Amino acid sequence: MDFYQQLFDVSDKVVLVTGGTRGIGLMIAEGLVRAGARVYIASRKSAACEEAEEKLGRYGFCRVIAADVSSISGCRQLAEEIRKAESELPVLVNNAGVTWSEDIDNFHEKAWDKVVDLDVKGAFFLIKHLLPLLRQGATLENRASIVNITRVNALRPSGLRNYSYVAAKAGLGQLSVQLAADLMDEYVNVNVIAPGLFESKMTASLFESEEAVEQLLANQPMKRSGRMEDIAGLVIYLSSKAGQFITGSTIACDGGATSTT
Repeated sequence: MDFYQQLFDVSDKVVLVTGGTRGIGLMIAEGLVRAGARVYIASRKSAACEEAEEKLGRYGFCRVIAADVSSISGCRQLAEEIRKAESELPVLVNNAGVTWSEDIDNFHEKAWDKVVDLDVKGAFFLIKHLLPLLRQGATLENRASIVNITRVNALRPSGLRNYSYVAAKAGLGQLSVQLAADLMDEYVNVNVIAPGLFESKMTASLFESEEAVEQLLANQPMKRSGRMEDIAGLVIYLSSKAGQFITGSTIACDGGATSTT
């Protein structure tokens, strides 16, 4: 293995990706599996888990765990399942999330609680319960990596009235900074990726017709949406030796949308 391969090597690293059966989570999981990591993906729906395992299993090691990380008990159970299978967890990707768009006059408590419970509360308590595995094997020269997935909506307003979503994702971003400081001396890095436009179930309504897609992409600085290699490449970078000196940072993966427009 040459220098460049060693620099970005994640082969045989154990990784957990929540919300890894579709959209951005599936892209991240696929990239990691293809790069040789031992990838576990977690999702609430058993059928989606089985489908993802069948697809990604063709490229390498991939196991699925049906889990609901919107509750503390679900986070605890998922952590226990990982603990049964692995002695350490070098990489955790908190991607599980849900959104809710509604006019402010009709926005109700369920639309707030459902989103916040999964998008920020669940991420925090999953980290808490997985910390023993994240600490195990982490050293000064080989730090563990937590990557929290937010959205560019958390960095600047959008045309969507997804109030609880932007609050949760912005909160997860600031929580990540706090965790990065608190876990610094325990050799655990914590970073954030804020994706822009990617085609997924969450954004499916934006890609409904060729005309809609043409107009949508025309408004993007790079005239395209994000691809698997864009988001997976960043996670691999932050999980490898190349990203060891980075913690407490937010990286916008949006083709320049937040910085050039």
